Amino acid sequence: MQAMPVVVLLSGSGSNLQALIDSLANNQAVNLCAVISNNPNAYGLERAKAAGIDAVTLDHRQFSSREAYDHELQSVIDQFEPGLVVLAGFMRILTASFVERYHGRMLNIHPSLLPKYKGLNTHTKALQAGDAEHGLSIHFVTADLDGGPIVIQAKLAIDTTDDVNSLQQKIHHLEHRYYPQAVSWFAEKRVALKDDGVYLDQRLLGISGVQFDHSRSD
Repeated sequence: MQAMPVVVLLSGSGSNLQALIDSLANNQAVNLCAVISNNPNAYGLERAKAAGIDAVTLDHRQFSSREAYDHELQSVIDQFEPGLVVLAGFMRILTASFVERYHGRMLNIHPSLLPKYKGLNTHTKALQAGDAEHGLSIHFVTADLDGGPIVIQAKLAIDTTDDVNSLQQKIHHLEHRYYPQAVSWFAEKRVALKDDGVYLDQRLLGISGVQFDHSRSD
């Protein structure tokens, strides 16, 4: 199997990028070929360089509009001819035309059990609501913010002693475990988005994707 070129977009420290680098190093189906950041100071760029991956800065502040930025971002991405684009903490709302360009081949990870808590501050929202469980969702990107079809959800129990920081750390642990899994499935052509939903091994998944439950133990 020829390795699928994968481009990662990020804005910050790149901990999920590092998880991808570490977990997929020996996966012959995946070629992490480029990392692109809108933030020239993102530590994720240093992680990419250390791993021998092309690291590209495309500062959104140098563009007059969201549309202009996304148009140039698309041009940069397409130079690498990726089979998959992975959003790993890319703190930009993408234009509809950009999302359409990569329909069915762009994944995002979101720190909540979607459709709960779209947007930011998901850990705070879960704690304030008194939820018993929290988790993450890995989904295909659509024009609906944090609303695309789900590939994987992983959940855990919220302890009475949890605060925002402890909950964030627990979710990061799950992210680093399951994002490489989803990327691997896609590159191995086991996961695909079709008109009626997400398929794994040619089986239509439910609306919550593949479920991993760590609410009792991890």
